[in-house]
Amino acid sequence: MATRLNPYISFAGDARQAMEFYQGVLGGTLVLNTFGQFGDQDAPGADQIMHGMLETESGFTLMAADTPPGMEHSPGTNIAVSLSGDDADELRGYWAKLSAEGTVSVPMEKQMWGDEFGSCTDRFGIGWMVNITQPQA
Repeated sequence: MATRLNPYISFAGDARQAMEFYQGVLGGTLVLNTFGQFGDQDAPGADQIMHGMLETESGFTLMAADTPPGMEHSPGTNIAVSLSGDDADELRGYWAKLSAEGTVSVPMEKQMWGDEFGSCTDRFGIGWMVNITQPQA
């Protein structure tokens, strides 16, 4: 898999509806994972979207999630750039440069879904998410 750069939009509880709408507009394959799939299925917000990805026949990829409970949703600043792939050295290099002089909100480390992931805001105020896909067992 090549490294990809995609827009990643945060929603205030309506990511499912928004992504289904975008699929209706753009076509393609939509995969939605809820917070409950990766944690407590009875927790508040368990049915909200932890990660959604729409991949279209035209080569567009759009990613989205609902803002987790306890985090602020701020329209206008609710989009980040996502770098993802399986070239760990390349992605760690991007992470090091993007997070230097920036603010790390999620340290680059193994996450509950099995991949390495980190989130930061660069020195210019742009949000970045870096996900290193782990080989499937």
